[in-house]
Amino acid sequence: QVQLVESGGGLVQAGGSLRLSCTASGRPFSTYAMVWFRQAPGNERDVVAGIGWSVVSTYYADSVKGRFTISRDNAKNTVYLQMNKLKPEDTAVYYCALVRGNNVYTRADIYDYWGQGTQVTVSS
Repeated sequence: QVQLVESGGGLVQAGGSLRLSCTASGRPFSTYAMVWFRQAPGNERDVVAGIGWSVVSTYYADSVKGRFTISRDNAKNTVYLQMNKLKPEDTAVYYCALVRGNNVYTRADIYDYWGQGTQVTVSS
């Protein structure tokens, strides 16, 4: 059984930074792509950033390019999302998700495992 546990969310002022972490347990982490999604009230769950197991393959939504950076540490079974220059529209619950392979997909239904989510609130 795979478990994903996110941490690092919180309240921050616009222009500030947060770093989210997601630690996986239960399976070899290194053969899975890891992705961060987010969902604001009334909105669909949208992909924010993803990284393949090879680390070479990364994806960023246009809305976060240049501000967010995804990285992973396979030895620690952890993926990180460094979020800089945060905006009020980044406010959402952030989820990490995992799928076998090296590809990053934007469809949420592709992913096999999900964390419980961590709230990020950016005040103006």
